[in-house]
Amino acid sequence: MEVVRAGHSVYRLQYQVVWVCKYRRRILNPGVCVYLRKVLPKLLRSMPGVMIETIGFDQDHLHMVMSIPPRYSIAAVMGQLKSQSSSQMRKTLGWLKKVYWKENIVWSPGYFVSSVGVDEITIKRYVEHQGRQDSGQFRMEL
Repeated sequence: MEVVRAGHSVYRLQYQVVWVCKYRRRILNPGVCVYLRKVLPKLLRSMPGVMIETIGFDQDHLHMVMSIPPRYSIAAVMGQLKSQSSSQMRKTLGWLKKVYWKENIVWSPGYFVSSVGVDEITIKRYVEHQGRQDSGQFRMEL
C-alpha cells in the first residue's frame, strides 16, 4: 500500500483484524468464505477509503488486513462491518438460524486488531531524507 494523500493529511494506516465466530462454531466453510469475500467489500461502500486488502479464513475465525483512514475509528468500522455482515449472513444463509437459534448474532462480540507498520530501518531512512526533499520530486518508497 502506498501513502494516501487526503485534504489535510497524508497517511498509511493498515491493520490486521481477527474476528471469531460466536462460540467458536466452525461455520466458515468454503461457500461462506466465497460469500463473505463478496459481501464485505460491498458493506464498505458506506465508508469511503476503508479497504480490505487481504482476507483469509479458518473454520471458526477470519483474518483481514485493512486500510482504515484516520477519519474513522477502528471500533466504529468493526462494529458496523460485524453487525451488517452478521445480518446479511443470517438473511442469506438460512441454516445459520439453526446454529445460532437463541441469538441474532454470528460473530463473537470482540475482535483483535494490530497495526501493520514499516520496519525501523525504513522509518529511519525516511526521517534522514526529510531535509533533502526538493519540491515533491524526490519520492521514497516505504
